[in-house]
Amino acid sequence: MPAYDRNNIFARILRGELPCRKVHEDEFALAFHDINPLAPVHVLVIPKGEYVSQADFCAEAPAGQVVGFWRAVAKVARDLGLEPEGYRLVANHGPNGGQLVFHFHVHLFGGRPMSHRMGNMPKTDERK
Repeated sequence: MPAYDRNNIFARILRGELPCRKVHEDEFALAFHDINPLAPVHVLVIPKGEYVSQADFCAEAPAGQVVGFWRAVAKVARDLGLEPEGYRLVANHGPNGGQLVFHFHVHLFGGRPMSHRMGNMPKTDERK
């Protein structure tokens, strides 16, 4: 995995240098709408801190940060009204896992039925 790049797009969003359509923010996490949604609801949740991946986050973040982050993910899903029908969480790890931004983040998808197949994400024509 590459070293953490303080100029990655999520670091810049956290610092307020780039805008986002914010859904939630607390001391542990920031959640915002994806600019290229793959579902009616497609939100990114990122921890506050310099973590490249889930593995890095779990190994290096204080326990309170880990708990606070995952509670923020659950709160966002609840606040968006996704709990009754269900939703999908995805975290890509490394190049082979499809990770493009090397700041740990979780994709929260909802608002429509999802296929049970986990090998591929929705194609462009299946987004809505």
